[in-house]
Amino acid sequence: MRRLDKGAPLRAAIRAAGLDIPHLAARTKELDPTGKGLSPAYVGFIVGAGKTAREECSKRAADLITRALDPEVGPFFEDVVLTLDESTSTRRSKTAVSVKSGLAPLPEQLLDQRELSTFLRKSMSWIDGQIREAREAGRTWPGLHYVGRSRRFDPRAVLAGMREERAQISA
Repeated sequence: MRRLDKGAPLRAAIRAAGLDIPHLAARTKELDPTGKGLSPAYVGFIVGAGKTAREECSKRAADLITRALDPEVGPFFEDVVLTLDESTSTRRSKTAVSVKSGLAPLPEQLLDQRELSTFLRKSMSWIDGQIREAREAGRTWPGLHYVGRSRRFDPRAVLAGMREERAQISA
């Protein structure tokens, strides 16, 4: 689940309920059928506005926080679906690749490495390692495109390549 408007509605609802992060975490523990609830640190990551704030959280965490606050206030989270607002490729890069090298044009939607690591929920160093392993094996990592000197990734091709690799391992 992704928080709406960078968590602003969450923070407003917390202030309106007269709660702080530790008390909100305690309320999630009371409402959780398992009795675990969410830790104050995790709640802080979800509702925070600083550098450590997280835009995404689990459905369970979103449900507990929404129930701990007043669900009547309004939505705080949205389902995460791969939606890219705009392409990171440019006409110039697309034209340069397709005309100069004779390769197929780049996909319409490309991610940079940071966006891909967020999308895959993997670290940027994990992506670097995968690209290095593929290069050492004499192949190209699926979905990797070079646009000028920068790397861009087709998220659909990356996922398809990861599925293929898992299928080969399990076979």
